Amino acid sequence: MESLLLFYVLLLIVAFLYASVGHGGASGYLALMALFSVAPEVMKPTALLLNLFVSLTAFLQFYRGKHFVWKVFMPLALASVPMAFVGGLITIDASLYKKVLGLLLVFSVIRLLLPSKKESEQTVSSHFAGALLMGGIIGLLSGMIGIGGGIILSPLLIFFNWTDQKQTAAISALFIFVNSASGLMGQLTNGIEFSSGMFGYVGVAFAGGCLGAYFGAMKFRQTLMKKILAIVLMVAAYKLLFTGA
Repeated sequence: MESLLLFYVLLLIVAFLYASVGHGGASGYLALMALFSVAPEVMKPTALLLNLFVSLTAFLQFYRGKHFVWKVFMPLALASVPMAFVGGLITIDASLYKKVLGLLLVFSVIRLLLPSKKESEQTVSSHFAGALLMGGIIGLLSGMIGIGGGIILSPLLIFFNWTDQKQTAAISALFIFVNSASGLMGQLTNGIEFSSGMFGYVGVAFAGGCLGAYFGAMKFRQTLMKKILAIVLMVAAYKLLFTGA
């Protein structure tokens, strides 16, 4: 009973933290479930399901806060969704790739923590062709390694100065949602084993996601968002480099 309570508390925190920056948190859920010895055949569909609820909750809050930019999102999604499906059909050395991705995320964190331009500076217009290429590559890689793609997309949007912190969160949230939905549909074709506690997991994660998304979209300042994003990316990098989650 105590271990289940601890699991729920940690799940709530993970969902809150990821949702506050527009992420679904699949890597965090997978690592948490592995820590608590959840059956492997239950972990992946559960993580995708939690990803759907939390990322959608995050998107709705950031959208209400008027941080969503359709012009940036559309070409990313148009290319990522079909390429994520293609990526899911490709077998690669996932362990090696996750180590490379983890290192890339470390560099992203370093960049986020370094002194940057003023937050009041205007963002630049995104390039449709560039966004298509970016979305396609991220979708393909996401399909290969089984993540929503937000941890790759977020630092790139900021690097190219296409969006500010909250716009990045809003776009990443819907990006993760559509890719997670596609991945879950793929899982449904192969059959999914639902656990008796899955609905409890969804309820707790949904609550954490609602709170995190609300504070991220409506309350947290841009500087705080930047620090939270850096923490989230560092956690993801740690999981990829040292746990294989």
